[in-house]
Amino acid sequence: MSALTVTVVTLTFTQCTRSGHHTTVTPQSISSRVAATPAGLTLDGHPWWPTGFNAYQLASNHALNPGCGATNDPEAYFASLPPHSLTRFNAFAALAVNVDTGRADFRAIDDVFAAAKRHDQFVVPVLAAGDGACEGDHFKDRDWFASGWHSTPASLHQTFSQWVATAVTRWRNEPTLAGWTLVGEPEPLICTSFDCGESARRCPDDATAVLRRFVDTAGDELRRLDSQHPIWGGQTGGGQCGTAGDEYTTIAASPDMDVLEYHDYGADGVPLPGDRYNGLARRIQQAKEVAKPLVVAEIGENAGSCRSLQTRADNVRTKIIGQRQAGTDGALLWAWVPDPRPQDCTFDIGLGDPLYSVVADLAEP
Repeated sequence: MSALTVTVVTLTFTQCTRSGHHTTVTPQSISSRVAATPAGLTLDGHPWWPTGFNAYQLASNHALNPGCGATNDPEAYFASLPPHSLTRFNAFAALAVNVDTGRADFRAIDDVFAAAKRHDQFVVPVLAAGDGACEGDHFKDRDWFASGWHSTPASLHQTFSQWVATAVTRWRNEPTLAGWTLVGEPEPLICTSFDCGESARRCPDDATAVLRRFVDTAGDELRRLDSQHPIWGGQTGGGQCGTAGDEYTTIAASPDMDVLEYHDYGADGVPLPGDRYNGLARRIQQAKEVAKPLVVAEIGENAGSCRSLQTRADNVRTKIIGQRQAGTDGALLWAWVPDPRPQDCTFDIGLGDPLYSVVADLAEP
């Protein structure tokens, strides 16, 4: 990915993507301060090993949209961060719907970008969730990844393909943008229930092929609108349907995926969790094989009633140091919330949590 400013088109025109969906492209001058290279991420042309938080609720404002969790104050959030932190947040189509009128209303997501810009922070918007959270809870199954993403209208009466075009066109020139995630934790399962619970799912034989076609085609549509910002993979990385074992390499090799992911839960204080087929050590090796950076984009450990915040911070510090030594390219913690529940055992991270020191101490530069 280049960090140079380029002119994408000179005239307004309509393009036909691989899927057959027509997208109107308008003249824009797009640049990216963040690039993905075989040696890792860069910021303004310099090596960057980012740390930060998943603040998935950040665009929730119940005065404007249905929300995804509690109402947030993006200004206060970004003001609290160490310099040049990285934040993943939900930028779903459902969060661009006005709660009163049902019409398009981008203000809550706009506010996230504006606050990040004022504080020179960086964000990766996630454009949809694989499990359907905050989007009607309808699990995105095999059929969705095969065709539904560009044929089935959802929020704003848009298909997902149309939402990608809407979102990318609106925010592609934001100086805080560190890339895009199409779908968080995609799994092309066959489901026998709406929410695809554990007992109602089956992994089809063609899961990897279906997911690769989606990554290639949806990524191509995004790339035609924004050729400069990295596309993040969103993978859980622990052996899920379509990305188990060597299948992870098949997906990671897509030319329309620039940053690979691993999501780390349930191995508190252990730098390299998992087995030799689906563990983090194997994913690091696979990332090197395809010459792409790998970020541990979710690290979650419970605290509150079950262990102290400081103990969690110590465990996470140990984990991130070991992961970086093993070859990862960044670490993001799950999950920052405006209303942490210290009386419960949760992943909640609030203002003043000792994890702030971990984020500040381990970031580079």
